[in-house]
Amino acid sequence: MPAEVSSASPSSPALTERQEARRRRILHASAQLASRGGFDAVQMREVAESSQVALGTLYRYFPSKVHLLVATMQAQLEHMHGTLRKKPPQGATAAERVAETLMRAFRALQREPHLADAMVRALTFADRSVSPEVDQVSRQTTMIILDAMGLEDPTPQQLSAVRVIEHTWHSALITWLSGRASIAQVKIDIETVCRLIDLTAPEEPARHR
Repeated sequence: MPAEVSSASPSSPALTERQEARRRRILHASAQLASRGGFDAVQMREVAESSQVALGTLYRYFPSKVHLLVATMQAQLEHMHGTLRKKPPQGATAAERVAETLMRAFRALQREPHLADAMVRALTFADRSVSPEVDQVSRQTTMIILDAMGLEDPTPQQLSAVRVIEHTWHSALITWLSGRASIAQVKIDIETVCRLIDLTAPEEPARHR
């Protein structure tokens, strides 16, 4: 499911059309290599050759393989988000819609286990230098969840619940990839944590007679 759509970090200078096209090629090459052989298959020289950019140019866009793979995850999530918007979840409650959305995203990653493993490993290895890319992944995941909830202006309590849901989803990915959790267990965990949404929903004001 390698995606070819991505955007630069909001904190970075705006890219020209040519630079954006080059960045998309780099991310596409990264996803293709990871899909074939996981984290170890993504070698910066091979990414440069596959995306037809100079190695020095590649390092100007992404200082390390970890930076590159975390950015690749953001691109994959962005692609998923677009797909989810075309076919929104049908659950009756916000909690059900978010659980359905995250399981659909999980199954998309399940179809590309080597790619999923490479991206999650990169997130695990990320240090402070990768914070902008990690923040992009978090923002993208938050947008996916808020869209499923149907919220544009969440309360602090709801945002806190979203963060806990994000942590649980990423943890579920890690435990599944390491063989310590089945898909059925992941589904139970996701559905359980999504109930936080109902608990943090603002109470309706009491009606006066």
